[in-house]
Amino acid sequence: MADRRGNSEGGGADLHVELSGPGGPREQLMRALREAIVSGRLAAGTRLPPYRGLARDLGVALNTVGAAYAELVAEGWLTARQGSGTRVARRTDPLPSGTGPRRSAPPARRPVYDLMPSSPDAAAFPRAAWLAAGRRALTAAPNAAFGVGDPRGRVELRECLTGYLARARGVRTAPHRIVVCAGFAHALRLLAAVLPGPVAVESYGLGFHRSLLTGAGLATPPLPVDADGAVVAELPGTGASAVLLTPAHQYPTGGPLHPGRRAAVVDWARSTGGLVLEDDYDGEFRYDRQPVGSLQSLDPDRVVHLGSVSKSLSPALRLGWMALPDHLVDEVLAAKGEREMWSSALDQLTLAEFVASGGYDRHLRRMRQVYRRRRDQLVATLAERAPHIRVSGIAAGLHAVLELPPGTEESSLRAASRLGLAVDGLANYRHPDSALPPRDGLVIGYGTPPEHVFTAALDTLCLALPDA
Repeated sequence: MADRRGNSEGGGADLHVELSGPGGPREQLMRALREAIVSGRLAAGTRLPPYRGLARDLGVALNTVGAAYAELVAEGWLTARQGSGTRVARRTDPLPSGTGPRRSAPPARRPVYDLMPSSPDAAAFPRAAWLAAGRRALTAAPNAAFGVGDPRGRVELRECLTGYLARARGVRTAPHRIVVCAGFAHALRLLAAVLPGPVAVESYGLGFHRSLLTGAGLATPPLPVDADGAVVAELPGTGASAVLLTPAHQYPTGGPLHPGRRAAVVDWARSTGGLVLEDDYDGEFRYDRQPVGSLQSLDPDRVVHLGSVSKSLSPALRLGWMALPDHLVDEVLAAKGEREMWSSALDQLTLAEFVASGGYDRHLRRMRQVYRRRRDQLVATLAERAPHIRVSGIAAGLHAVLELPPGTEESSLRAASRLGLAVDGLANYRHPDSALPPRDGLVIGYGTPPEHVFTAALDTLCLALPDA
């Protein structure tokens, strides 16, 4: 094969590479880089060009350079860190005298790119606006705010949430029916302490939530999930006294609960005295459809509306809420305790001011545009680079599901790990007692990566996917 040389003009640091000898382009590139490191031409800490630029200059496929870099990272020749690029590894042991790779197992390392679902972009937290709201709230706070906390939550926040939830989500409630909590998990713990019997759950969902319920002694019979959401027609056969649903955007498979099923689950609750727990985990983020109103609006006496700021602002705030039926308020407060021991009164006052001043709405509008742009980039990248992979659940939320060919989920996860990419597999969400056949897929969160590394994260994702 004729020599090919790359100087990466416009693609980062200059790098002279000659591809020659036996093997394909990937083996030739790996051999050339090892030889350059052994000879000392590439010193420890030297930053290599981004693989997009090097691939263009060498006239080889992007996947070829990406795979070569990834394997050399796994072998310990290179390191890759988010924000720092790919560099020649610093070594304390002598380099091998030959040009063969070291085959010892590489040490565990942190992912370079994070595409795990369920988290917002931490860098996008509105620090200046939150600080300004905090100053105003602190200035206006009554002296009582600095005393023993009310377990219901600060009245300022409960009044503010009553108006906001009615306007933005169609929730019908009142300040005395709202209980502030330290996020969704805290709310579920409190409800589990007062529910009388089994709680049906969706056959695909967070195992952590199931564990909270089973830890409280409650069985969690699974409901099948299809393109229209949970199959609530099977509720009577579960013996459940309550059901936990994600009706606005089923987690993780995507899609809203069908209108007919929304009505049917409320009818079930009315006829049996049951309760519906509505996890509205990302109801604010919708892109290609009209907003789906809260299930609670159909019957506030039979549906508990659960929300938090974990997706909209930050999970670090530990602030959430429950809009409860009247008959549950006292029981939940008794389970919570006589004092507020979970959520800071100052954070509650700040959130109330942030919502009342319009800062929360402005932040949501801005982030809706950011996340929609990322969602569109994800879809476009896959359409170009992996058109055989179907993407679903993208009309709302902060994640998408990549449907994989049967039997390829585990190998895709291993490939992603080798490439320094954190992703989740659909199997992790499947209820262990589900009668549905397992589906192969990846659950991709596009909210977590900082803006400047998102393109590189998608490039790496494409390298991990199975071929057509």
